[in-house]
Amino acid sequence: MKTLPLQRPVHRGGHLTQTFLDHVADPAFPCVGSKAALARGAIETLELDRLGERDNDAPLLGALAAFGRHLDAERDGATTVRSFAALFDGPGDTGEQRFEALLWSQLQRLHDLDAARGTRWAPDVTPDPSDPRFSLSLAGHPFFVIGLHGGASRLARRLPFPALVFNSHRQFEQLRADGRYAKMQAATRGRDIALQGSINPNLADFGRASEARQYSGRAVDSGWVCPFRARSRR
Repeated sequence: MKTLPLQRPVHRGGHLTQTFLDHVADPAFPCVGSKAALARGAIETLELDRLGERDNDAPLLGALAAFGRHLDAERDGATTVRSFAALFDGPGDTGEQRFEALLWSQLQRLHDLDAARGTRWAPDVTPDPSDPRFSLSLAGHPFFVIGLHGGASRLARRLPFPALVFNSHRQFEQLRADGRYAKMQAATRGRDIALQGSINPNLADFGRASEARQYSGRAVDSGWVCPFRARSRR
């Protein structure tokens, strides 16, 4: 099957995008995958209204659908790490629990809209957020979500405004298959320790604990229950 060319990343917006890209470019920022994506111009951003505004839902889902299609089109043999960052114009004063609630409310609304359109869950992951094989599916593509905000206890996730970074689960699987993932993970965790003195206590390899525990960045306890619920396809 012919591989479709991937369009160049689009940075939709202004100062939010620049602030986010500067955050990733900071020498102390630990994630080597994000830095590699930045170096190759492979971070796409979309600036939106305040996190929690329903007017964000359709534009964000549409942009993620296009992003997922492009990733799948170039999947075989692709070596570039790509990310999509949704940047929200507030609120700028969220504590960790409030941000966590806003994050899951936004993800639930995106999924509800996706399900209402008849989209099936990505077949390579499970829709149960308590299952170690869970990954968020939007427009048929599985994503790992990283939340950033002003009240984050993890320095790497501290940004003046809320942001949700969507990374492809399929891209992670390809990185594991070609041996790059373990090296990138070790380098990132080493840099995180240098930045903060420890790694995020919620971190776990895929298949050992649900990745939903990691999305907001808050150190949740063992009894934490994810508020997300997958809907039946209409």
